[in-house]
Amino acid sequence: MSDSRQTRSQTETRTTGSDQPLETTSGETVEETRDEWVEYDFQGEAKMVAEDLDVHYGDDHALQGVSMEIPEKSVTALIGPSGCGKSTYLRCLNRMNDRINAARVDGSVRLDGKEIYQDGINLVELRKRVGMVFQSPNPFPKSIRDNISYGPRKHGDIETGLLARMLGRDDSEAERELVERSLKQAALWDEVHDRLDDNALGLSGGQQQRLCIARCLSVDPEVILMDEPASALDPIATAKIEDLINDLAKEYTVVIVTHNMQQAARISDQTAVFLTGGKLVEYGDTDQIFEDPRSQRVEDYISGKFG
Repeated sequence: MSDSRQTRSQTETRTTGSDQPLETTSGETVEETRDEWVEYDFQGEAKMVAEDLDVHYGDDHALQGVSMEIPEKSVTALIGPSGCGKSTYLRCLNRMNDRINAARVDGSVRLDGKEIYQDGINLVELRKRVGMVFQSPNPFPKSIRDNISYGPRKHGDIETGLLARMLGRDDSEAERELVERSLKQAALWDEVHDRLDDNALGLSGGQQQRLCIARCLSVDPEVILMDEPASALDPIATAKIEDLINDLAKEYTVVIVTHNMQQAARISDQTAVFLTGGKLVEYGDTDQIFEDPRSQRVEDYISGKFG
């Protein structure tokens, strides 16, 4: 085995040509990355494209030079150990990092060919097109019905209430259809259709997460970002979320962060592996990543030698 593939302990370093030590993660192989390992050729169009994406949180360089194309109407899984930049990259795709004062984002992200980091971009419209489902279910303390219709009402897509009725603009029927459609898409309608006026906080954890997905779907997104959506759920609820993700990929572009490599193998079409230092190390067809990775570091990570 060459020097570039020797496994080092956490306290060991490799000396570069400039005699500067390069720290490694415990058990991780020392290995140079290659551009061809992250160049993923796929059929169809790219829905989103990142180029030379760098993210700093103050002095912390959280994401380094990530370039990646995300195919439309498919599931892209982002895997890697904690702190490797997966969630940071995910939040770049709808500019959620803008909410972090210490964050600085450099590089390019395009949605359908349009740069989302240009001046004057409408962030409300962007986050309507690129929705987000978080790790822990976060339903509003409102009824199930209001959780679904809240977004469309805020966007002005539907009007309900006394004033709307007086002005002849009442969209109550449209709201009912929207609530039913969104809950059916989230595989929740059969479980809650007879209690839509109940407080959403009374649902189980798995039901709450599917409600949050339905709430995301209610504003007709094109891309759905999911940050470990099943990590807090039991196996039965997790299976329902995974089945739902496979169904959603027929109509939407789904990007999911997961620490569960078996989950990534089950549900994704392509997988991106982030490792130490916020770098994208390998990206390709999921079967290829898990069965024949080109990077020794990726093979070691998938086989459980570190991480």
